[in-house]
Amino acid sequence: MSIKIDKKITAYEVKKPEDEARQEDQKVTAIAPLLERDEILEGSTYKIKTPMSDHAMYITINDVVMKAGTPDEHRRPFEIFINSKNMEHFMWIVALTRITSAIFRKGGDITFLVEELKAVFDPRGGYYKRGGKYMPSIVAEIGEVVQQHLVSIGMMEGQLSTPELEAKRREAEEKLGSDAIAKGNQCDKCGAMAVIRLDNCNTCLECGDSKCG
Repeated sequence: MSIKIDKKITAYEVKKPEDEARQEDQKVTAIAPLLERDEILEGSTYKIKTPMSDHAMYITINDVVMKAGTPDEHRRPFEIFINSKNMEHFMWIVALTRITSAIFRKGGDITFLVEELKAVFDPRGGYYKRGGKYMPSIVAEIGEVVQQHLVSIGMMEGQLSTPELEAKRREAEEKLGSDAIAKGNQCDKCGAMAVIRLDNCNTCLECGDSKCG
């Protein structure tokens, strides 16, 4: 198609196909719509008790149901709340929950949050949680809770705590005491410092791995 030019030509430029492709790539693409909140959400509340505080943290993650009533129905996180009587960390907890909730509502792949949170280290040092697993920070344990929730709703692969494993942990605490559990050896399977000698058998209280089957 020809174009008539009425003005005096003072300069010209030859456009190449790759230049046009580059301009297309630089165009701002539309952002996917945010997830909408239903009136009632299903959720789960998890308790964290660390030696860093006398008060427990309660983490609530609420989900929205996607494609309800279809074979593709599934849940995905929509918002997170963290409550505690300990007000020492109030400001950063509020910031963390708001940012995390905003990422939840964006949709898409949110599993990267788990590794980002679990990679946070406290400069004062971490702690061992019940069962002997080392936690580098409170934020890292919050990341583990998010991971546990994503596994429970099918968004991540992993192993959840089973009644059998919980029974082993209670048995170990009754027979050996918390001090012995905290001094467990490293598990070859999951890496947690949670392998103890229970009933003449080496057992990991974190993943349940046992040399006796």
